[in-house]
Amino acid sequence: MDDRLAAAPRADLDVGGTLFQYVPLDRLLDPATLDALPYTVRILIENVARRAPHALPAVLERTRTGSGRCEVPFHPNRMMLHDTTCLPTLTDLAALRDTVAELGADPATVNPVIPTDLVVDHSVIAEDHGSARSFERNLAIDFRRNAERYAFIKWAEQSVHGFRVIPPGKGIIHQVNMETLARVVWREDSDCHAPALLHPDALVATDSHTPMINALGVLGWGVGGLQAQAAVLGEPVLLGFPEVVGVRLTNRLAPGVTATDLALTLTETLRATGVVDCFVEFCGPGVDRLGWAARAAVANMAPEYGATCAFFPYDAEVRDYLRLTGREDEHIDIVDAYQRAQGLLRTPDSPEPRFDRVVEVDLARIEPCLAGPHRPDQRVPLSRVPASFRATAPAAPAVSAPAATTEHVFGEPLPEGPVGIAAITSCTNTANPALMVQAGTLAARALERGLRVKPWVKTSLSPGSRVVTDYLRAAELLEPLERAGFHTVGFGCMTCIGNSGPLEPRLQPLAEAGLSAVAVLSGNRNFPGRVNPHTSHAYLASPPLVVAYALAGSILHDFATEPLGHDHDGRPVFLADLWPDDEETAKTVRESLTGEMFRANNAVIREGTEHWRALEAKGSTRFDWDPRSTYVRRPPYLVGVDPEPPRRIGVDDARVLLRLGDHVTTDHISPAGAIPADSLAGTYLLERGVRRRDLNQYSTRRSNHEVMVRGAFANPAATNLLLPEDMRGRGGHAWTADRSRVEPAVHAAATYREAGHDLVIVAGRSYGTGSSRDVAAKVQALLGVRAVIAESFERIHRGNLIGMGILPVLFPRGRTADDLALDGTEELTVTGLDGLRTGLNRLGLRLKRADGTEERHTVHLRLDSEHELAYLRHGGTMPYVARRLSDQGIASAR
Repeated sequence: MDDRLAAAPRADLDVGGTLFQYVPLDRLLDPATLDALPYTVRILIENVARRAPHALPAVLERTRTGSGRCEVPFHPNRMMLHDTTCLPTLTDLAALRDTVAELGADPATVNPVIPTDLVVDHSVIAEDHGSARSFERNLAIDFRRNAERYAFIKWAEQSVHGFRVIPPGKGIIHQVNMETLARVVWREDSDCHAPALLHPDALVATDSHTPMINALGVLGWGVGGLQAQAAVLGEPVLLGFPEVVGVRLTNRLAPGVTATDLALTLTETLRATGVVDCFVEFCGPGVDRLGWAARAAVANMAPEYGATCAFFPYDAEVRDYLRLTGREDEHIDIVDAYQRAQGLLRTPDSPEPRFDRVVEVDLARIEPCLAGPHRPDQRVPLSRVPASFRATAPAAPAVSAPAATTEHVFGEPLPEGPVGIAAITSCTNTANPALMVQAGTLAARALERGLRVKPWVKTSLSPGSRVVTDYLRAAELLEPLERAGFHTVGFGCMTCIGNSGPLEPRLQPLAEAGLSAVAVLSGNRNFPGRVNPHTSHAYLASPPLVVAYALAGSILHDFATEPLGHDHDGRPVFLADLWPDDEETAKTVRESLTGEMFRANNAVIREGTEHWRALEAKGSTRFDWDPRSTYVRRPPYLVGVDPEPPRRIGVDDARVLLRLGDHVTTDHISPAGAIPADSLAGTYLLERGVRRRDLNQYSTRRSNHEVMVRGAFANPAATNLLLPEDMRGRGGHAWTADRSRVEPAVHAAATYREAGHDLVIVAGRSYGTGSSRDVAAKVQALLGVRAVIAESFERIHRGNLIGMGILPVLFPRGRTADDLALDGTEELTVTGLDGLRTGLNRLGLRLKRADGTEERHTVHLRLDSEHELAYLRHGGTMPYVARRLSDQGIASAR
């Protein structure tokens, strides 16, 4: 235990005759101040008092005064990773051991200092569907393609202390966290016979939807892989004292309105309000009328409205959930007693905290809706979905598919706006038993009335937990879902993250030729090109609406006026005739969902399938890199690290590689989906003997920098505004240094490096939205980018840029990239970098045009902590950590 803990006050807590200790908040703040604090801030204060007492006076002063800047060093007690972020993390850790050894220290000392769990959920693809064997077939393909990656994970499991694995086919990271791993209150046993120390369960994880756990009163959020690596190795997660936005919920949801409708409405509302980088905390009487599953859906969507977290305080609903999911009675008693003693238990009579801002939301005004067609904050009432498609679809069909032709192919004409994918997927909604029962009930009723899913729709079911299929089976709803085509294709993220596989074989060639096919999914993101490269539009919807659209077959279907079909007697069947009643649904959930299902699942959660058990890997301190590997390569930024950091931070006479617009996502920067055979990455892999069918996803090859840098900005939606309009639309292409030709970003960037030029990227608002993938920052560093100048950055990507030594430079409020009038021939120098400090740094941007004229502009660089400044000075997080560990190791050896 850290000896700094002695600085924090302690109190005793007796729970059922067992004595515990804790750090009492009421000894740090008076009762009135404590009652007025948001619950999230109370947890932060406890964390600082217990783990970083040197920072406590400043945090308490900021708490009392409500003004001023304050750095909060947050120490999570555990870390979670999924496989497509964990593999790069493990690769960096293995390379870090090599670097530490090369710097003269002991590589065996490089291990996590907090428990670290990997959930393998991001690799399996919905290749096969519509069959009782789809799950096993997809799992077999997954292991065939990813055996080398999974063997690397097994090496880490045997070689890295404190690292644990939940193998493929078990569930989705956030649902596993809620059902199995979260403790709500953490217990640290002492090695000196003192009472165990209790404190809030608090974590960070390498997925932006980590705030789903906030539904249980557990403070946690998503971080980039580089921040995660630093935290795993003992560095604090540093943040400025957060702005806390209260969302006051009143009334209750109307009958027929789902948790998905609530989550999508709040996403639209809070994105428009502006909560980026804020803590969001829910309050008001409406909270008591939301069950744990609805809260989880709302919290899961936090990154889509830009919040760091979306917190529901611990209350009786959470206690009941812990009991439902099989937590031990003794532990539940400890949780309840601790939360009560610390003032972290919320009841209907608890005083409402004082927030920096409050957003009012009337639950009774929320209506059925979807979100799309290109962003999760584009909420569309169900009745206006057809209009939203027509407003964004091509003026005329891109490909002509005569009715007679498609009728011959499908047995009926293919409509305009055909639904190509209908996927019940993602922890966002499959964690909700009511929604899943509604989907099953709707499917059962449709089959009873003689309705069938349209033949061009690829249907799939990929729950976040095996418990889902257990209770659907118990409710006799799994079989009708399967008869409707919604067979289980896997227990993983799948379609939600773009692992949707090919479209229905007869629709695929039409979509490849330009047909505007549509995806409808119960996921959390629908950015262009994300769900499937051949679906032009994607809408987020509740699971029962996914089933409804599969029956309708077209996004243009008007459910209020058009029947889904006709029954055996020729009578029209409308969606309203099939929609399950709320009370009926609740009764089915009560009768079919049992605690024993969760207990049985939890007991085997770490047991792998026969595929997993067959993998062989030997433990070792240093990993034996295979130069022929197409999956795992030692990263260049951890090769040849000097013992001392660079002498200065500089961006001098740089050239603009790309000028991008607003809302550039991490999907634009570094795609996650299938690697096309004719892409640069595909060509690289084929030349090295990889079979075309095993090219796999970009997300699965993130531990090979050669593949990922070739995929940089390869998303066709990434548009370089420096190029003439007739040269855009092919993804991130750029002029070469001599302006003689336009090449893909990776080739163009190489010409600038050969010419000795630094590179910058210039963009608009919300740069780096979307997934937390650190590879999006890594590929920019590998291209030679020294700074990104934008109007605003999404929180996680900004941290990842700093973690790779890239400056996230801001235009001042009211100024944009358009003010620079760039044509790509300019030289840019950032001045003022020698005097960097924490806070908002005012810098200069000297712009020299081709005719020799110069302009000077003001730009800003925000640094939230001394650690961020240190990372930039060392050229990134990993070089900083390597030097720190080697210095410590060498000093301790003397």
